[in-house]
Amino acid sequence: MQKGSTTARIYGRIKEIGHDEVYIVGDFLDLGEYHAVRKALLRLEETGKIQKIMRGVYYYPRYSELIGEYEAPSPNRVAETLARKFGWTIAPCGDTALNQLGLSTQVPAKWSYISDGPYHEFRIGTVTIEFKHRSNREVSGLSRKTAAVIQALKVIGKENVTEKHLNIIKRQLSDGEKACALKEAQQATIWVYGMIKRICELSEK
Repeated sequence: MQKGSTTARIYGRIKEIGHDEVYIVGDFLDLGEYHAVRKALLRLEETGKIQKIMRGVYYYPRYSELIGEYEAPSPNRVAETLARKFGWTIAPCGDTALNQLGLSTQVPAKWSYISDGPYHEFRIGTVTIEFKHRSNREVSGLSRKTAAVIQALKVIGKENVTEKHLNIIKRQLSDGEKACALKEAQQATIWVYGMIKRICELSEK
């Protein structure tokens, strides 16, 4: 790998960012034109420096001494990268939303997201990532955290939401995210918006 080459510069950036990110060609177009970046990523994969998750999607694996093998990429990072690749706006839903907001410690059997793109399902090893099409009103124009809160409240259900649930969600939101949720959730179902107002009121106690 020649110093200063497109391959070397891409690998240098990947190492600097670390092991947690997932990459596509578009992430490196400031370092070279499309075909050069694509070939560089393929070269890095062939030499074992990065691994391919699926066509056009790569990660920089971390070796775990504990399990004696490379760690799998984060399904959530993969989902976010696929959304970036296809130009979709997404937000976690179902058990995925509950897990990400600390409302459930159970790892989802299927990582599910609402999307303004088409329905699609990807299989990565033993993990399934599912994108469910929803109307733009449910996902577009909302921050990821606001959309996740709305989806989590829907999963729990109006009659089942408790003060404990609201306090857990509150702890997952910064003051800025609470203010954003309060503004953005005005378009949500009335009871969901009421719950978000309560979350923001709890933050002031």
